[in-house]
Amino acid sequence: MPQAARQLPTRQPRAPSRLALLCWFTAAAASAGDFTVTARQRDERPLAGAVITLEAQASDAAPAPPQQAVMDQVNMTFVPDVLVVPVHSRVQFPNSDVISHQVYSFSGAKPFQLPLYRGKPYPPVVFDQPGVVTLGCNIHDNMLAYIVVTRATHFGRTAADGRWTAANLPAGHYVLRLWHPLLNEGREIVRDLTVDAAGGALEIQLGRALRPAPITGRPHSWDY
Repeated sequence: MPQAARQLPTRQPRAPSRLALLCWFTAAAASAGDFTVTARQRDERPLAGAVITLEAQASDAAPAPPQQAVMDQVNMTFVPDVLVVPVHSRVQFPNSDVISHQVYSFSGAKPFQLPLYRGKPYPPVVFDQPGVVTLGCNIHDNMLAYIVVTRATHFGRTAADGRWTAANLPAGHYVLRLWHPLLNEGREIVRDLTVDAAGGALEIQLGRALRPAPITGRPHSWDY
């Protein structure tokens, strides 16, 4: 029987989160070595599109290797509108529209600007610091996207049913982070975990309602 994930004692007391109520439980149907996170809103509806990262705390744990990724611009939207990449990844920003765009970010993790262009793209942008990078277009205010840069060994986004699974997760200590563009106060929930070799599961239910989705005239993957 898989063992339930359990919360680690911390060296310093941590104030209870006002953002979420976390319930730890054993999933009887979980496959050996798999660890599943189920995220729900305050009203118990699935929380789709949330970013989940699991960063191993072992001294010899290395982040996932850098990737080559693409965030395109199609019909005046970023595609995808949320991208999760390991630290030091290179992201290309092609413009598949027939109009020009000017991509920028003022985020501390990666401030940059690609002046007005279409057709031939700029060289890839290297994201060398962990954090959330908010992207926009200086010409089109309705364009909005995020790049989550992580040192985690395992990462992904919850599906329409609010679930995400790390397959064959090695036993060990991890820091779990849940991020969503519409979370209140910091947009991130952080917890310490111990996972054994049998895997297990975790359910997260938000303690507060999500913020209203921005009115941009176009749907986003985090809308609800």
